[in-house]
Formats: sequence, C-alpha cells, structure tokens
Amino acid sequence: MKIKNILVSQPKPSSDKSPYYELEKKYGVHINFRPFIKVEGIDVKDFRHQRVDILAHTAIVFTARTAVDHFFRLCEETRVGIPETMKYFCVSEVVALYLQKYIQYRKRKIFFPTSNKTEDLMALIYKHPHEKYLLSISDANKDDFDAMFASKNINFTKSVMYRTVSNDFTPEEGFDYDMLVFFSPNGIASLQKNFPNFEQGEIAIATLGKTTAQAVKDAGLRLDIEAPTPQAPSITAAIEAYLKESNKKK
Repeated sequence: MKIKNILVSQPKPSSDKSPYYELEKKYGVHINFRPFIKVEGIDVKDFRHQRVDILAHTAIVFTARTAVDHFFRLCEETRVGIPETMKYFCVSEVVALYLQKYIQYRKRKIFFPTSNKTEDLMALIYKHPHEKYLLSISDANKDDFDAMFASKNINFTKSVMYRTVSNDFTPEEGFDYDMLVFFSPNGIASLQKNFPNFEQGEIAIATLGKTTAQAVKDAGLRLDIEAPTPQAPSITAAIEAYLKESNKKK
C-alpha cells in the first residue's frame, strides 16, 4: 500500500530543519503531529496524601524537565521554600540547565553525567551516599531506581508529581492514516482506549524503543518498523528505509 498520511504521536517539531519535513519533501507524504498522551500535574491534595516532606531531604533527583516543572510547581502551591543547600542530581546537562528557570544556577550544587545515562547518574549519586534523596517521578515510573538505591543502602523517597494520561481524540478529528508512529507503551494504550475497535489492516506501525515495540506485540498488533537498529539508528531513518522499500514494490 502506498503511504500517503503518517501520524507521529509527538508534538510538532519546533525547528523547520526536522528530518520529518525532509521525509515529506522527499517522498511526497503528509505527516501530522498529534500526541496520543499528555502530562498532567497531580494536585496538592493528592501530593499531600503521599505524606512526603520535601524539606526532610537534602537532594532532589530529576530525570526530565517535566519533573523539574512539577516539583517547583508543588513547592509553590504548598508554600515550601527550597534552601540554597539543597543538592540537585540530573540525568543530563539539558535537565540541569533547565533548573535556571527556577533557581540561581551558579549558587547551587548541581550534578549531572555527561552520558545522559541513568547508570552514570547513579554513579554520581553513589559518591554522595549520605544524602537523603527525593525523586520527582511520574505515575508511569517502573521502579527502575529502587534496586539501584537499595544496593548501596541509600536513603531515598519517590514522589509522584505528575501523571501520563491519554490525550483523547474528539469526534471531529479524523483518523485516516497509512502509518502510525509511537514512542511509548502509553501511546499504544491510548490508541486502544480511543479506538477500542481498531483494526490494523494495512496500516503500518512504527515504534522507537524496545518497550514500545513489545507493547505493540502485546496488544496483538503487527510491528512493521522498529528503531533503533544498526541499519536505522533513528525513527526517521527507519521510516525512510520503509518508504524506500515500499516504493520499490510499485
């Protein structure tokens, strides 16, 4: 089947140089950007039910800019002032620099690995074993940190500060696509929620990441395009390879 309309379940790229736009020009396809999921902050009532005392901790762990936003939002809404002695451990420099939105960066103790890997973030944390860590996480957190903290007997608390929910389609929205591109298992769950009678037929499904690929299979759907692979390190490279192959069949 000729691919004409592609739905990418992410927000529209901010840059005009996005490789998605190159695919549109090169292959004559139309790409629509429409997230299947969205992030919502939990309210103060739900946060207080967790009985988390932010000021009882000496360090905060952030794995995403979203986590930073909702941590400081809840601090403001609960009137908690963060002392300058608080330490911040971030999964990447991008997340660390994002802290400038809320604090005076140069006056705080901020740590981050150069690799953007969770394992290397934990290596930094292991060098500060006596801190009391607070993790700002989402409800979709898979307890990845638990074993790593526990292995070194490090004091930590997890607090759900935001949640991932389905970004529901309205009756007015059309859903006529030849390819669907997903980036998380939550996106697959949202597809099933929005379209419980969804029949894949000839619609191609593309995924980024092993857990998303597995979610497609678990849902009983056919996985046509998977990234990353040695041949296609990015999702756009994987889509291009599929479009090239599709063109050969015509």
